[in-house]
Amino acid sequence: MQTITGTPADPAALTPAAARAVFRTGLSTPTSGWCAGATQANLIAVPREYAYDLLLFTQRNAQACPVLDVTEPGDPRTSLAEGADLRTDLPAYRVYKHGEFVAETTDATEYWRDDLVAFLIGCSFTFEQGLLDAGIPVRHLSSGKNVPMYRTNRLCRPAGRIQGPLVVSMRAIPAAQVATAVQITSRYPRMHGAPVHVGDPAGLGIAALDQPDYGDAPITCDGDVPVFWACGVTPQAAAVAAKLPFAISHAPGQMLITDVADTNWSV
Repeated sequence: MQTITGTPADPAALTPAAARAVFRTGLSTPTSGWCAGATQANLIAVPREYAYDLLLFTQRNAQACPVLDVTEPGDPRTSLAEGADLRTDLPAYRVYKHGEFVAETTDATEYWRDDLVAFLIGCSFTFEQGLLDAGIPVRHLSSGKNVPMYRTNRLCRPAGRIQGPLVVSMRAIPAAQVATAVQITSRYPRMHGAPVHVGDPAGLGIAALDQPDYGDAPITCDGDVPVFWACGVTPQAAAVAAKLPFAISHAPGQMLITDVADTNWSV
């Protein structure tokens, strides 16, 4: 996979269209903190044969898989971002065949198929600005890292041929601010909402917090509490567990930046 260097000096100030244009050139980077105020979305695309099962899976596991849009078969466009191409306008993609990871690329055009149905799923990056506005540190963002993500021992409710574990993202929150973080994120149910677990990672079957399954190792400070939110990488884990014959997803942490405002999802 080709990675282009040259991240803009202030990614937060970019418009979503400008960011997508940068990614189209081949820049691979986590998108947390990009395009302040713009909704970000996870991507999973599966053959039409499996699209109903996946849609049912997302409905049965809505906190992990809140659907924002579903495309027509083969169509790389989405109503969430005018002029965007789902094959090129994310920083990086992962390709899976029969449950095996086979490629990571900044341009999925050569892998795209006429029968693929793409699902755009809410992302917890959307509520991070709310945390920052409340004075709650977002440590992966301030350190220039990707958010840590973990497969858990909690199984999602299966649907047809789709099954798999819940995946979570983790943010280390100062203990005195955990309640505020819960309140803020609960206002974004379409972006995973309130945490699914607070405290001991062992409660989710996570043996080593410093060894995430996706993303970067967490940044923690004295007095922090690990707080876990359902994560939109869950459908990727399900595609692997179900050994789907083919799937394309975003690379974890590298999202589609949409034209929709974050405030549209707050309740």
